[in-house]
Amino acid sequence: MQGFSFPKGMLLGAASAATQIEGGDRNNSWYDWYEKGRIHDGSSPAVANDHYARWREDADLMAELGIETYRFGVEWSRIEPEQGRFDEAALAHYREEAAYLVSRGIRPLLTLHHFTNPLWFERMGAFENPKSETVFLRFAEKVVRAMGGLVSEYITINEPNVYAVNGYFFGAWPPGRRSFTATRAVMTRMAACHICAYEMIHRVRREMGFSDTKVSFANHLRVFAPENPKNPWHRLAARLTETFFQGSLTRAMTRGERRFPVLRSEAICPGEYCDFIGVNYYTRSTVHGIGDGVRRGAPVNDLGWEIYPEGIAECAKKAYDLLPRPIYITENGTCDNADAFRARYILEHLKELAVSGLPVERYYHWCFCDNFEWLEGQSARFGLVHIDYETQARTVKESGHMFAELIRAGSACHALCARYAKQAYPRNGDAN
Repeated sequence: MQGFSFPKGMLLGAASAATQIEGGDRNNSWYDWYEKGRIHDGSSPAVANDHYARWREDADLMAELGIETYRFGVEWSRIEPEQGRFDEAALAHYREEAAYLVSRGIRPLLTLHHFTNPLWFERMGAFENPKSETVFLRFAEKVVRAMGGLVSEYITINEPNVYAVNGYFFGAWPPGRRSFTATRAVMTRMAACHICAYEMIHRVRREMGFSDTKVSFANHLRVFAPENPKNPWHRLAARLTETFFQGSLTRAMTRGERRFPVLRSEAICPGEYCDFIGVNYYTRSTVHGIGDGVRRGAPVNDLGWEIYPEGIAECAKKAYDLLPRPIYITENGTCDNADAFRARYILEHLKELAVSGLPVERYYHWCFCDNFEWLEGQSARFGLVHIDYETQARTVKESGHMFAELIRAGSACHALCARYAKQAYPRNGDAN
């Protein structure tokens, strides 16, 4: 692999989500899912990384590594533990965390909703409920006003397509529904929530005297390829899967275009509802029917996801063509429990962005520290920093040191690329 330079002005950072790292909260939908025995390794989000108590330690470690920007989330169930009752201490906690990041030279990007709901919101039907827009907006406005000038950039909703499809179509995530009708309703209301929140955040911050507001959503995008490109049914299945999983919802949330399977909504009307294009990219899926797979012999990570670096630029380009805005890679990373190939993965994905010619302004590695990885629990490690869940000790991995070297240099030199290009990927079908 040859060396390369980053797009001019691009910041390198890391990302996280509140439930996955904070610990201590038992009032949300994913702790409830754990109590129902749905986490594969039996680990609990009530422990996680103890970040709620150790956030200053983690911020100091980020600063030590040179992290330039950090995407983090607030936990709705902490801020509004009961419907209509807001916990001012929780708001003050997140404000203090944001202020400390700024003081350490780290630019915050704040996520308002990242998969988890307060139990009271879950019990009222969450985003199936027609009242969800009003309830979500009230919470979001409370956060924006509390943050004031500390945070100018917001993600309204993380991966609404993943939330809707996993929770309401496949039933693997909370609330465990398997209903196409419910999936459509949730997609529609989440799109409406994003559009309304986009407008509200701009209005509120303008009233507060700020003109630097940027708002978007974090869109999980992947490449869907026909298993057999010569088979017309496989090609059709790939197109339909892409449309259902990401195409229609992307159009609704980006430009207010309503296409099947998104339903009618007064809030979804033509416009432009992203100040930057947020792309979460991990993998390519091969398709021959409902669901997806991986070609035999393809490079894969420890969860069996295909490693396909070219896809990060393919997906970013498709989103950019829909609405030309600066591109933020809001998540990109891989499950590599031994940290045997993560450095190579990062370099190859960054290089695809560098040679793409796209206006990429941010790259957020998922994730900063190992964390509670949803259904996989603590057994799937994505972090630049290793977490010992017995002692909560933080240890920077080799990939973390490499990432810090990239930040310091502002580019990837040939020697560094050559060193990590030797790392070997597992292959789909290899014997364990």
